[in-house]
Amino acid sequence: MESHKISTVPAELLPGARNAVRACLAIGSGDRVAILTDHDTERIALALQQASEEAGAAAEIMMLESFGQRPFTSIPPGFSEALHGFGPTAAFYAAQGQKGEISFRIPLRHLLIEDLGVRFGHMISIDERLMVEGMMADYTAVSQLVHRVTDLVVPAREIRVTNPKGTDLRVAFSPELRWKPCSGIYHHQGEWGNLPEGETFTCPANVEGVLVVDVLGDYFSSKYGVLEHPVTIAISKGRITNVTCENGALQQELDSYVHSGENSDRVGEFAIGANLWVRSLTGNLLQDEKIPGVHVAFGNPYPEDTGAQWDARTHVDMIPTDCTIWVDGELLMRDGRFEPRVVQGIVEGLPA
Repeated sequence: MESHKISTVPAELLPGARNAVRACLAIGSGDRVAILTDHDTERIALALQQASEEAGAAAEIMMLESFGQRPFTSIPPGFSEALHGFGPTAAFYAAQGQKGEISFRIPLRHLLIEDLGVRFGHMISIDERLMVEGMMADYTAVSQLVHRVTDLVVPAREIRVTNPKGTDLRVAFSPELRWKPCSGIYHHQGEWGNLPEGETFTCPANVEGVLVVDVLGDYFSSKYGVLEHPVTIAISKGRITNVTCENGALQQELDSYVHSGENSDRVGEFAIGANLWVRSLTGNLLQDEKIPGVHVAFGNPYPEDTGAQWDARTHVDMIPTDCTIWVDGELLMRDGRFEPRVVQGIVEGLPA
């Protein structure tokens, strides 16, 4: 563990950090907070540390670079021992994504949730813009909308999604595959989610059609941001059949990624974003996937959450914009805006 002086914390980052600490993870006196970070994200880690200490918790920073050369493709030597030695009750992962590190972050999540049983805020590739945008949401309102949308989609057998750029998907669902609401409120031991938050997701039974996307996940997010040229993904029987993009290098790189392992080309996640405080794309998937609309991920289906009976060692999210969504033929969203009946009683808390 590395200790840092908190006097250098940028004041503008503290409100979002306090929201993460108090509203999202309910950190208080008696908690021990492990903040996993890297040198590029140190200012945010310092803000989380100060906010945790203000709440009465003991907070320590664990610098990833202290455990070896990145990218990590597994838990590095000494890492698990350091975590166990500190004995956290809560944890944040506030670090930048690097190519290949999803094979480190997935077992890390199992270590934190299943072994240590912490409350966990996963803030992969968090940046300072997100701290003053998505992390400033009213998470009581976000939670209300996430659960309302979840109630509307749980019975669905088919959802259709279109957008002006050419997305046209038909997504089938099975009652044996669970929806997972991600509200940003993780107050009980063993609960976790991304921060900023606001979505509900499942593993679909089948997907057919075309997906045209403007933001990609995993390390593509930090490398490419909002895409200059959208990527078009053709999908049949729940698997990618073709990847096209005017950026030939990106097309080749993404095509290689989604064929890099068993089930890397298979739709593992279908999600609906529901954070009304997220209004435009930043190029950072962590926040962009919470924008009202849809995102689809290929690879790991989070089987422990969804009940999927398969797995994958990769996971890459893809975000189309300005989505129109029908749930069993009933309109849920038009051009990226929820129907008034969906947000009734919630939108009053929105900032002007």
